[in-house]
Amino acid sequence: MSAEPAGDGVPSRARIVIIGGGIGGASIAYHLAGMGEHEVVLLDRDELTSGSTFHSAGLVGQLRSDPTLTRMNMYSVDLYRELQRSQAPPSWVESGSIRLASSPARLQELRRQLAWARVFGLPMEEISTAKALEMFPLMSAEGVLGGVYLPSDGQIDPSQLCYSLAAGARAGGVVIAQHTRVLGIDVDRGRVTGVRTDRGSIEAEIVVNCGGIHAAEIGRLAGIRIPLVPMSHQYVVTEPMAGMPEPGGQILPSLRDPDLLVYYRQEGRGLLMGGYERNALPFTADLTHYDAVPSDFNAKLLPDDWERFAEIADNSAIRVPAMADARIRRLINGPEAFTPDNEFCLGQTEIDGFFVSAGFCAHGIAGAGGVGRLMAEWIVSGEPSMEVAHMDINRFGRQYSSPSYTLKRVLENYQTYYDIKYPGDERLAARPLRRSPAFGWHTEHGAVFGEKSGWERVNFYGGNAAGGDPGTKPNGWAGHHFSPAVSVEHRAAREAVAMFDESSFAKISVTGPDAAGFLEWVCDNKVARGVGRVTYTQMLNRRGGIEADVTVTRLGPESFWVVTGTAFGSRDGAWLRRQARAGGYDVQVTDVTGQYVCFAVWGPRARDLLAQLTPADLSGRAFGFMTSQEIPVGDIPLRAQRVTFVGELGWELYAPVEYGAALWELLWAAGEQFGVVAAGYRAIESLRLEKAYRVWGSDVTGETDPLAAGLGFCIDWDKPGGFLGLEALSVRRDAGLTRKLCCLTLDDPAMVVLGGEPVRVAGHLVGRVTSGGFGYTVGKSIAFAYLPSGAWAPGTQLEVDIFGEWVGGLVADDVLYDPSGAQIRA
Repeated sequence: MSAEPAGDGVPSRARIVIIGGGIGGASIAYHLAGMGEHEVVLLDRDELTSGSTFHSAGLVGQLRSDPTLTRMNMYSVDLYRELQRSQAPPSWVESGSIRLASSPARLQELRRQLAWARVFGLPMEEISTAKALEMFPLMSAEGVLGGVYLPSDGQIDPSQLCYSLAAGARAGGVVIAQHTRVLGIDVDRGRVTGVRTDRGSIEAEIVVNCGGIHAAEIGRLAGIRIPLVPMSHQYVVTEPMAGMPEPGGQILPSLRDPDLLVYYRQEGRGLLMGGYERNALPFTADLTHYDAVPSDFNAKLLPDDWERFAEIADNSAIRVPAMADARIRRLINGPEAFTPDNEFCLGQTEIDGFFVSAGFCAHGIAGAGGVGRLMAEWIVSGEPSMEVAHMDINRFGRQYSSPSYTLKRVLENYQTYYDIKYPGDERLAARPLRRSPAFGWHTEHGAVFGEKSGWERVNFYGGNAAGGDPGTKPNGWAGHHFSPAVSVEHRAAREAVAMFDESSFAKISVTGPDAAGFLEWVCDNKVARGVGRVTYTQMLNRRGGIEADVTVTRLGPESFWVVTGTAFGSRDGAWLRRQARAGGYDVQVTDVTGQYVCFAVWGPRARDLLAQLTPADLSGRAFGFMTSQEIPVGDIPLRAQRVTFVGELGWELYAPVEYGAALWELLWAAGEQFGVVAAGYRAIESLRLEKAYRVWGSDVTGETDPLAAGLGFCIDWDKPGGFLGLEALSVRRDAGLTRKLCCLTLDDPAMVVLGGEPVRVAGHLVGRVTSGGFGYTVGKSIAFAYLPSGAWAPGTQLEVDIFGEWVGGLVADDVLYDPSGAQIRA
């Protein structure tokens, strides 16, 4: 059954309505049709491609630092090849691509990218400067140190691609209504029910916002904030140039020189050249207003801005000297929607049935095929088939409701688009924003802050560096932001006592008559234990993948506390609310992060420190591991939880924020006699690696299950009523593990992984590093990776590719420090 047409040709009812006829909307429509969805309507306010699609540069590169986006882009290439053989070919040309290094640091980055390419099976190769010059004769070799070449990259006509996808969608029964403007989105009791257009209303179960530069405006029609800003993005197209290949022959590969901020591709017998200006400019957004795209801005461009383009133009002539005298046919200045973190905005919003696919950040043509397939699967099955938490629209916290905050972050993202991202680099825009009550104390004591989800978090205290070991500095990039202070803070937690400010950890309150039953359904472990019990658990999707890795504390008969990572609170809260609505549970899910501080006191002397301040019995008998109690500490009422993320005795102390500053100062004063050290998140990372504590988003994701992740001890297989994901997990258990997460140690402690590095055994590629770092207690470089069954036995010799050098190592025991857990239960 197809969508029902109204009298004027616009359907009055459909199962799925897609708003936006650019490359994103057309791809989703194409893939929905391919999955047998016939009640689909695609709307466009003007004509197909009249948004950002028609002025896109058309470059298709596959490799990214993110595995999911790389796989999306690889699928796009496969799809474009297939479409090129169809009756509506999109002018796909597999020209290949070259990326140059004009600095030593960039050459290192390219070699790191080569390692990623091996993991994905992409045929990327390192090429010499001479080879690059042979392949792209117009370039100057001056200052070029080398490059990489990927022959399966290419270029495509964006408009023709959109029309090709639309033709496939129409053939599958999709109704495409052009010149149809959406005026409103109807929502009833938290669920979308349809759209209102200037040609009539359409009832719908699902509405997909593919509005491109209009996506934020469309989101506001439903009361949803989509934090993207259309940015002015410019490129030029030249007249024919001497030395260009003859028509009909092999065209030049695309060329990027990120050190000069420029890219090139062949356009006829001329060049298309663009880049990312340091003096970035939004379309119409400012610090007090959301972007408001004019109602008649269809198939239009912005005025030429040669003054702002001057740096790019000058740089282009450095790498391709002929650009200095080239005749310019036209300058294209078109708005492209950018997000604050350069990741797409995908998925279902807090309104059931209202999806978003927007914020393509000028690389939407490369990702469009993969995005379309992923979104179609998400819409049909209710969850994505790949790990896309970092692209999930729900990842953005409440601060992004501010046009000021959003714009500052987007501007910084655009201006640093081609910058090398070293490990430990921190964003600078819109800081400081969210601060612990102890922020002033941290500042006075030399804290070096990092930022996550708007929170200022202590990485380490510079004043601790004097007592550290500078000899533990890793080689290469891993040592870029090294401080000996981390070793001091690490040792304090292992040998005496350390204090950590974890106030940024997200805290989600789940209350109501069905709270216990609801959490039992979404958690794989038993969490509805006695009041005061703390449970470590995972929350799974229907495929058995890990959606969240959390602790759940029972505060009362109908009251629970879920604690998750700083960056995951917004998304995890939205996911929990969606599951509650889907199951009809009578619960309230509320983010209470900002209401409470969390200070951790960890180390062998932690009990001694706290005993000076509380009448509570802190013995192991009275206050056991993984339990929670309300106790006074000094004059302050708080909740103490005996948990750890560093593998030592200790407590996390949760107090209302008004007591935060006093509590921190009280703990510090009481701890001086026990050698207390204030410590930061870099030490936590080192400590957790030695204990093999997993991190969600790298070691565990929506594509990994608890069995493979070594978290099978959390699963309550016999839980009455089961749990979400049990069926899929049971199938995996019965089939037996084929891969599992393993701890690796490298032979050279100065060679430290960053994540994503290939791992090989006996010369064969077997996996990639998920996370790693240096363990100061064990004195080893540590990494984690999923390995196949023939390679996971402890003692197995292996190699890890670190910037092109294969470094030896072995599979180690999973837990390198205190494997029995005696310290945490002391």
